[in-house]
Amino acid sequence: MLKKERISLILKSLEDVYQGTATALDYNSTFELLIAVILSAQCTDERVNIVTKRLFPDYNAPDKLGALTITEMEALIHDCGLYKSKAKNILKTCRLLVEQFNGQVPDNLEDLMTLPGVGKKTANVMLSVAFGIPAIAVDTHVFRVSHRLGLAKGKDPLAVEQELMKVIPKNKWGDAHHWLIWHGRKVCKARKPLCANCTLINLCPYKEKNI
Repeated sequence: MLKKERISLILKSLEDVYQGTATALDYNSTFELLIAVILSAQCTDERVNIVTKRLFPDYNAPDKLGALTITEMEALIHDCGLYKSKAKNILKTCRLLVEQFNGQVPDNLEDLMTLPGVGKKTANVMLSVAFGIPAIAVDTHVFRVSHRLGLAKGKDPLAVEQELMKVIPKNKWGDAHHWLIWHGRKVCKARKPLCANCTLINLCPYKEKNI
């Protein structure tokens, strides 16, 4: 089977299983999504949602959240990993949004990446999820699943992103990001992948299948 044909079948199968899936983060605005994504670094979405549930009712705008002291911020997000650096970055980002972007989250990659705590992955999530702009965010799930399925071979997230952009149709970038994430969470797990339950088992070249 040609590689192009195999990739097409993989994407079709993922779409059939995960069509309509979206981010597991809870949010009600573009700003809330930005903060939730920043908090999600090295932290589960479930734990982030617990933190934002107590954070967002009172601090759902950059001027409100940015008015907190570093001690107050750390106390509110303490349950998330790397909370000290995240607290600093979130406060700086909030103040930058107010000072340079009129309190609005920018809708382009260049400006998004000027925000403290926002790297390429977070920026791509914002472009895709918040603004509907085609982008592929490569997190640990996307990285792992892409490698196992033979969609990419890159040794870092940026390289994998570039490879995925070449093999996945542009109009599917945002959706494929979610399909790969959910497949990684539910089936293609890091330590014990559920290969016997995987609809892609006959298309997957992964040599260490758990059957």
